[in-house]
Amino acid sequence: MSYFDDESNVEQYIKMAEGFNGQEIINHLINYLPHGSSVLELGMGPGTDIPLLEKHYKVTGSDYSKIFIDRYQKLHPEADLLVLNAITLETNRKFHGIYSNKVLIHLTRTELIQSIRRQAMILNPYGVICHSFWRGIKEENHHGLLFTYYEENDLRNLFSENFTILEIKKYRESEPDDSILLIGRKI
Repeated sequence: MSYFDDESNVEQYIKMAEGFNGQEIINHLINYLPHGSSVLELGMGPGTDIPLLEKHYKVTGSDYSKIFIDRYQKLHPEADLLVLNAITLETNRKFHGIYSNKVLIHLTRTELIQSIRRQAMILNPYGVICHSFWRGIKEENHHGLLFTYYEENDLRNLFSENFTILEIKKYRESEPDDSILLIGRKI
């Protein structure tokens, strides 16, 4: 059973994430991905970033948790949503961009490499990725949920086989330089 397959964990996450969104990250993405492009959001959770992305793109939300998908679909019946594992990304659909906000941190490094390769496969030629990560060199487990931290060079090395790095920078979410933004173009 996945952490987010438990209704109480979903409720707890929604409360914890209240007031946070990816607007700063999206402000960078719009410099690289044309308006009207198709974007897959990985790990949409409660769907906070979907309306922000929809101002610029045709958005498909995805999450591994059917609870998150069902909750969002009930409020937004017209939403394009997929139940997707961020590692295997089992879909035949192709996208111009893939976006995630502190989602890939829940994968092990080995799983992240699998996800990166699969992302490249479901992107159109010259497709763009935009991901955020917690910055650091550690792994933590909070109540069964994995948090993997990365440094810029580590991310550059992990992504460079499949993507040209367009932008990689530290930014502040809670504390100065606690986060990293990575934007890349499919090679």
